[in-house]
Formats: sequence, structure tokens, C-alpha cells
Amino acid sequence: MSWFDKRIAVRLVAAAALAAATAGCFQPMYAERGPNGTPGLRDKLQGVEVPPLNLPNGSREARVGLEIRNALMFSMYGAAVGGPTTHRLLMKITTTRLSIIVDPNTALADSENYGINATYELKDNTTDKTVLTGTTFSRVSYDIPGQTQRFARSRTLRDAEDRAAKVIAENINQRLASFFAAGT
Repeated sequence: MSWFDKRIAVRLVAAAALAAATAGCFQPMYAERGPNGTPGLRDKLQGVEVPPLNLPNGSREARVGLEIRNALMFSMYGAAVGGPTTHRLLMKITTTRLSIIVDPNTALADSENYGINATYELKDNTTDKTVLTGTTFSRVSYDIPGQTQRFARSRTLRDAEDRAAKVIAENINQRLASFFAAGT
């Protein structure tokens, strides 16, 4: 065996020893139980109540708020309903639309951006104290397939709203999961 082969072998043995030494340090995030037998992350997330957002009925923002709430609840509870509530998640959203490309002949938009800004606050139900606050945002772009096709324009906007709502729900769910997993 040459000195080069010995060096490679020593490096592989060192990497394997390091991997074996640290293998017991990691705990799966969505394990059934915590390291000390505490409830798992899924059980903690099921204790979060998500009340409806305070938005005007029948508005586009109310539909987007409901989409965010439904996606968030599905990602936290799965197919089941939440358990006994320990926390309450309060959210506020604002939406924006911005024309990116405008047809110079008709002055109508060819491409637009849709955005959602969300602020959220997690409150402990027993003390009514805020334990977590945060903000998140989502920006999606969409093309308008025809200048005179009103239905297509409306449908692309709705699809953009749904995509942005899912991103907001994922961001909030990930932040809640890290809060309950790490405690910070």
C-alpha cells in the first residue's frame, strides 16, 4: 500500500469515527416523543388554536386569509383536528399587487406581482402572554394570458393568491415548529 492509499484510509476511518460519535446527538424533529419522554412536536402543534382572521367578509383578503388559515391548520394538525388548546396564533395580513410589464399599445398589464405581508403572534392561553412574534412575506408573479380575457385574468390572480398563501402558511408553520422544538 502506498503512502497515498494510507492517507485516504486514515481519513475515511477518522470520518467514520466522527460520524459514529455524533450519531446519537440528533433527534428527529417530528419524533413521537422528545428526548426525555416529553410530548413530541406534533402534539405541541396540535395545541395551537388558529382563530379566523379579522377581515371584511366577501373581500379578496378574506378569501386569502381563509386559505392561509386552512393551509396552516392542515400542516399543523394533519387530517385530524387540533387537541386541547395551549396556545393561540393571531395573524394580520396585508396584500399588494404591482404591474411589472405593461403593454405600451393598450396600457394594460401583461405581468403582475402579488404579495402578502403577514405578522403573527403566538400567545400562551394560561398566562395570555405573547411567547413568539414574527413577520413573513411572500411575492409571486403571474402572467395575464390575454388582454381581453377577463376570466383568465381573474383566475391567474386567484392562483397567485393561493400560491402566496401556501408560502405564508409554510413559513409560519416552520417558525412554530422551531419554536416548539427548540423552545426559542
